[in-house]
Amino acid sequence: MSTITVRDAETADLGQLLELYQELADGDAARTPGDATSARPTLSQVLTDSDHHLCVASVNGTVVGAAELIVVPNLTHHGRPWGVIENVIVKSSARRNGAGTRLLEHVPEVAHARDCYKAQLHSGKHRTDAHRVYQRLGFRPVAEGFKLYYDGTRTTVYRDV
Repeated sequence: MSTITVRDAETADLGQLLELYQELADGDAARTPGDATSARPTLSQVLTDSDHHLCVASVNGTVVGAAELIVVPNLTHHGRPWGVIENVIVKSSARRNGAGTRLLEHVPEVAHARDCYKAQLHSGKHRTDAHRVYQRLGFRPVAEGFKLYYDGTRTTVYRDV
């Protein structure tokens, strides 16, 4: 049995992260990641931002999953921040091996260590398998989510995701 390691992402992970995010895009051209050249400065910004935590799950040195936590400063809840978990993905060929569970046990712990009063995530309604994992790990569907998407001209566009 392979050991799953969860750690902070590193610059060297960029190529494998882009492959994961390509899979996360699920064929939607608007959601596909950029190429390595355009993504490198963004990854650098993410990795140096103390309120942004990009975590990866790896098996035998290969990145098979990723999840991001963004810590948001807050004036309510006695000034305690809250966390947004985004871009949760496990490579389809590595699913059901525990990588997603390990990521989603780790990332909320990072939020807790940062004194967040909550950690929340949104997930497409069609991702029912992922929803079962989230609920098994203690996440509860307590709100209806709403989103606005913008194209390059700042025009609101609707995407059913």
